[in-house]
Amino acid sequence: MLITTMNDVPGYTIDEVFGEVFGLTVRSRNLGSQVVAGFKSLLGGELKGMTKALVDSRAQVTQRMIEEAEAKGANAGVAMRFDTSEMGGNWTEICAYGTAVRVRKQ
Repeated sequence: MLITTMNDVPGYTIDEVFGEVFGLTVRSRNLGSQVVAGFKSLLGGELKGMTKALVDSRAQVTQRMIEEAEAKGANAGVAMRFDTSEMGGNWTEICAYGTAVRVRKQ
């Protein structure tokens, strides 16, 4: 599946638009990793555990978005974006969304 953040795909024609597709997950923070991250933030530097969790979550929501697009008959996704938001004090929603389309090479 071809996924792009652009609104079109150079070298391809969009033949059909299936509409918006989403991939979502809500993650809770591990208390232990929060404590370690809190100490690390005092010293500065990358929070590697938190970075890995975000990378893994983005991969998961992207895959879920792709599966929804494929179920609609799409072979590509355009205008793909990520969004994150805090829910309560310990939950984070991660969302991948875009428009499912069928493209063909020109």
